Amino acid sequence: MRKIFLLMLMGTSILLKATSSLACTVIAVGKKVSSDGSIIISHTDTGPDSRIRLVRGQTHKPGEQVAVYWGIQDADRALTDNGIVLGYIPQVEKTYTYFHSAYSHVNEHQLGIAESTLDQREELVVTRETGKQIMTIEQAMIFALQRYKKASEAVRFVGDLMTTYGFLPSSGDGSESLIFADTEEIWVFEVFGVGPNWTPESGKPGAIWAAQKLPDNHVTMIPNWSIIKEINPTSDNFMVSENYMQEAIDRGWYNPKSGKPFIWQEVYAPIPVEFATSRFWLFHHTFGPNKELLPNRMYDPSNPYKAIQPYFQSVEPLSTYPFSFEPVKKLSVQDIIAFQRSTYEGTIYDMTLDPTWIVADGKGGYTKSPLATPFPDSEMRKLLKITYRRPVARHRGHYGMVLQLRGWLPNEVGGVYWVYLDNPYFSPYIPIYTGNTSIAETYKIYNPNEYSEKSARWAIDFVDNLANLRFQAVAKDVQTIRTPFEQNMFDNQSRIEAEALELLKKNPKKAQEFLTNYSNGKMNEVTAMFLKLRNDVIVKYTNNNE
Repeated sequence: MRKIFLLMLMGTSILLKATSSLACTVIAVGKKVSSDGSIIISHTDTGPDSRIRLVRGQTHKPGEQVAVYWGIQDADRALTDNGIVLGYIPQVEKTYTYFHSAYSHVNEHQLGIAESTLDQREELVVTRETGKQIMTIEQAMIFALQRYKKASEAVRFVGDLMTTYGFLPSSGDGSESLIFADTEEIWVFEVFGVGPNWTPESGKPGAIWAAQKLPDNHVTMIPNWSIIKEINPTSDNFMVSENYMQEAIDRGWYNPKSGKPFIWQEVYAPIPVEFATSRFWLFHHTFGPNKELLPNRMYDPSNPYKAIQPYFQSVEPLSTYPFSFEPVKKLSVQDIIAFQRSTYEGTIYDMTLDPTWIVADGKGGYTKSPLATPFPDSEMRKLLKITYRRPVARHRGHYGMVLQLRGWLPNEVGGVYWVYLDNPYFSPYIPIYTGNTSIAETYKIYNPNEYSEKSARWAIDFVDNLANLRFQAVAKDVQTIRTPFEQNMFDNQSRIEAEALELLKKNPKKAQEFLTNYSNGKMNEVTAMFLKLRNDVIVKYTNNNE
């Protein structure tokens, strides 16, 4: 018991340090276990910038250099201002068109990337002041999308960028993971730093990285924690940096003479914490074949205090959860969206089930308060003494996506970039096709320091904040409008794509215009919908009615 308690304390210290940046959940679905044969990857992000714009491919002269930036995620910069120049790398002759955002996700050739910040040992942390490393993960993602069509090639390229120019954390002091996907395969990539005082002139790698291929019949999830375990560097299913093991040996973290296997996850991210294991548990409990072997985390109404009993909250070993598994059913885009919206309903992690929310019903009994929310802010948690549970959906989320990649269709139609803004619990997902030629202005406008009626992000965020007036009721009001709006897009997807395919045969430019106008029209509808919801909610739940 004492060992568990100490483990909890260690995990809590990491949690307090990391929650500001460790907030991205990533999912990958192999093509043999998706409902339509597509490859699916997803990413929820809580970075500051939610703006999306199209960056067109260009041609360049031999010998040109391209800048490496710091500040790509800053929302208070102008839309095309990528920040401070840290250095330069050689430019390529031709770049591809891609969709730019805080973490850029997809290009015109259906190469997709999703990101999740990880934790790493303190010895591996570096800042701009303590080393010469210059390559952030978001910059590397942009370079990969501009230059590659295939996931495996992009993995090797990003790994080389990190070892050559040095990995520089940009989300707190964490390490990083990426999921690379094309229409045929998926790779999980993880990179750790090498600590301060590194220089390119040292001749040593500026990062430690490993990548593992996901089986076509498996799914996986990254909850801000390393998932790669034992590595076979000679297998076609792995790629590694030359120092992937040697760095651990040199630092005394692994002894090859011990006879123990080298477990990447345990060496570089050794202490599990609850904000990660809770999501591991939920994903495996929702889609995995062996839920009966998992810890029991379901809510017990006969013991409502169970969720906040400290000794009940042991943190299971990371070995509980494999790198990937074959799901109990084939998964659709809608299944992934539902998971991204999860607030752990019906489990001990569901903050709306905290006993603090139980109030008298005026009839001699008790009921849940209409104010009960899965997103209590820090001041509300202090006031009500509510135990914090990190849901998958985040009220301080900024944007995210589910990316559907389909090799049997032309690239203009095959890639569907389903995007939400702000909080996935409230926001609709809008389809953007990889052949689209622009993004609606309302999805390109956001300044965290200045409210704008033209911004879809602000419109959704306004309703998200108003939900605190009567969360239970407002959530239902939003779902009553959002659910049919979203379902209509899924119901009409085949028809829209069939029309686009016919146009492609006759006039590819007209087909792209058709899909672009469809997507941009939906974005504009979202803004109008949430501006109206804002007005309806404040009238319906105003405190003047008290």
